[in-house]
Amino acid sequence: MSAYGTVRGAVLEPGGDGYDAERTGFQTASPHRPAVIVVAEDAEDVRAAVEHAAAHGMPVAVQNTGHGLPLPADGGLLIATRKMTGVQIDPDARTARIEAGVRWAQVVAAAAPHGLAPLSGSSPGVGAVSYTLGGGVGLMSRRYGFAADHVRSIDAVTADAKLRHVTPDTDPDLFWALLGGRANFGVVTGLEIGLLPVARLYGGGLYFDAGLIPAVMDAWREWTRTVPDEMTSSIALMPVPDVPVFPEPLRGRHVAHVRIACTGDAADGERLIAPLRAIGPRLIDTVGEMPYTDSGLIHNEPPVPMAYRATNVAVDALDGDLVRDLLVLAGPDAPDRAIVEVRHLGGAMAKPPAVPNAVGNRGAGYLVGLLSKLGPDADPAVDALHGRFGGLLAGRSRGQVLNFLFGGSATPDQVRAAYEPETYRRLAGLKAKYDPANLFRLNHNIPPA
Repeated sequence: MSAYGTVRGAVLEPGGDGYDAERTGFQTASPHRPAVIVVAEDAEDVRAAVEHAAAHGMPVAVQNTGHGLPLPADGGLLIATRKMTGVQIDPDARTARIEAGVRWAQVVAAAAPHGLAPLSGSSPGVGAVSYTLGGGVGLMSRRYGFAADHVRSIDAVTADAKLRHVTPDTDPDLFWALLGGRANFGVVTGLEIGLLPVARLYGGGLYFDAGLIPAVMDAWREWTRTVPDEMTSSIALMPVPDVPVFPEPLRGRHVAHVRIACTGDAADGERLIAPLRAIGPRLIDTVGEMPYTDSGLIHNEPPVPMAYRATNVAVDALDGDLVRDLLVLAGPDAPDRAIVEVRHLGGAMAKPPAVPNAVGNRGAGYLVGLLSKLGPDADPAVDALHGRFGGLLAGRSRGQVLNFLFGGSATPDQVRAAYEPETYRRLAGLKAKYDPANLFRLNHNIPPA
């Protein structure tokens, strides 16, 4: 379309070929319904799309994979970045340059031949850029911190339709705000990130049957108080459907899945997890030495798009009363089917990064998350369950973590709770400077002060 000037990529409108496929990402419950989609081929396409949106008063949304959809775009302009897939590794500098459409699997594969790894998350199919801009709680984060802490430079198109190369030296305020503020301050077209000298992990999953879940929860809670920063772990309580896609030992069972990622050697790993193995028999035990390229098998999350809602609460401590409350809410005997995951935080995540950024709630000890699968229609039972979850954790909460607020229903209060009050005030002030019209508002939005 000539209205979009030099755009090389496809421009899609409702009813046209490819529109429905492009607007729908991994989260299928609340897909975007934009007035127009620009399928960007490069940074110039992004710049031209932002220029057009600003000139016509159209709010802008961005989507790569659609895993972390905070709320759907209803109208406006959607910039699809999935075709921007460039990855360049500098093994000497231990860095990677990644474009906006890159998934973690691509970075892991490109870095591995050099004995390096990114601070990627549990799912290799997640978009690397949006994950990093939201903070990024990774498989090795207790040892190395948040993914955002390892960003060297950012290429972004701001609301004035300028393509900027942002570093801590060229624009420290914008650099700080983009890392933690996610899509509020521009469309990021690329990042330069630091890589880690990691080629292998001691990791995998320990799966326990329903009868052992209370003992596993209590043991894991006590165990996390003793482990070194080299050990990052989480525990998920999951009802497993009785369908062939799942391993036979798990089908139709309610299981506790302990996820292990240790950067120490195998002997250290074996010693550290011995107390967990001593709890009782495992349905499946996959923990052992693995190349980092197999790290997606630790959480072993399904790669198939689905409809779901998720929320989370960061807490300082995980006490016995909270464990019992979670078992009542979503344990084997609970009336509702949902997944509860508790991630062990702390370690390097609790320390300030070498270059400041806006990632919030660094001091939390644990992250408690709830995920519910959704049907094709509104589900009052899911609404009620998430309401009970919020009430259960209200008195224990120290906030929320931005990247785990997905499912198409993130609220302004939840977004505010992802930051300390002073951080949020500074972000709102910088929003007024860089995006006073709130062009970038179809996201985890921070309105301009």
